Amino acid sequence: MLEQVTSQWSVGWSVAGFVLAGVVTVVCGVRLTAVGDTLADRTGWGEALFGAVFFGLATSLSGIVMTAVSAADGHPQLAYGNAVGGIAAQTLAVAVADVAYREANLEHAAASSRNLLFGCLLVALLGIALMASLGPEATVLGVHPASAVLIAFYLAAVRLIRSTRRPLWRAVRTEETVTDLPDHSGSFSRRRTAGLWAEFMVVAVIVMLGGWAVARSAESLVAATELRGGLVGAAFMGIVNALPETVTAVAAVRRGALTLAIAAVIGGNCLDVLNLAVGDVAYRGGSLFHAAEPELLFLTAGALVMTAVLLGGLLVRQRRGWWRLGFEGILLIVIYTVMVTALAV
Repeated sequence: MLEQVTSQWSVGWSVAGFVLAGVVTVVCGVRLTAVGDTLADRTGWGEALFGAVFFGLATSLSGIVMTAVSAADGHPQLAYGNAVGGIAAQTLAVAVADVAYREANLEHAAASSRNLLFGCLLVALLGIALMASLGPEATVLGVHPASAVLIAFYLAAVRLIRSTRRPLWRAVRTEETVTDLPDHSGSFSRRRTAGLWAEFMVVAVIVMLGGWAVARSAESLVAATELRGGLVGAAFMGIVNALPETVTAVAAVRRGALTLAIAAVIGGNCLDVLNLAVGDVAYRGGSLFHAAEPELLFLTAGALVMTAVLLGGLLVRQRRGWWRLGFEGILLIVIYTVMVTALAV
């Protein structure tokens, strides 16, 4: 039985693995949203900070496992492509969640200085990753120094953002702005905090196991077909990797937790950049950053552009746009479509 699990899967089993992991992710994502929204109030961290850190970690566990497994098995293109492909697909999730919110443009209603700061952090992390890939190849014990820089930069930034309780500027409140206030209604408000944390972690572990199944499916697809590792990692793995953030963002919008919806996406993206550090440690063939082919660097640059567009939308806060989307939602769809099309040809 163990040999069947660890050996190469057939194309049929690989496709089934993708589909099953996607279904599990959708179910778990909805549950995570309900539990996480309550814990954001209980901890006092608020939707933006809790969503970016804990929610981002929980929804990124599957992607972390995908990257680590692929890198350890000697598939650097899958590992790198999954991380940056997930960022691009997850950023597109904001547009999906925006469609689900009928009152106004989501980026207008979910005004949060902390979400803007996490967006700036994401831009910086992606920039560091590109600098590592395009700079001189150097490793210490097989690990690129940029991996340590990424982790240190993230931890320092989270500490800074958490300490910024009273920013020197605030977003102008409008009729459509939804303020992040504690919600003490519903069944979750009557449950103990310890029980909520336990359920949160159990669901996160299930999502993580789904990530392992996706990684094995992707490796088998590359081995059994003529598909390029970078394309499979960026498109197939990246989309499944983005499912937790997409589902939780839409579910959060349905619950009225708009700030949490944006925070889950941006926070998950920041942790997905750290996936590159995880993959770099797991990959024994040298630096994961320098193993990335030009098409994956193109994808990284595209994720950087998409993040800048999202930040622009959060700053401009357009109330209405085409098809209930702001200008940033339309641009995110166009940029992502161009990126995937360019990788496929």
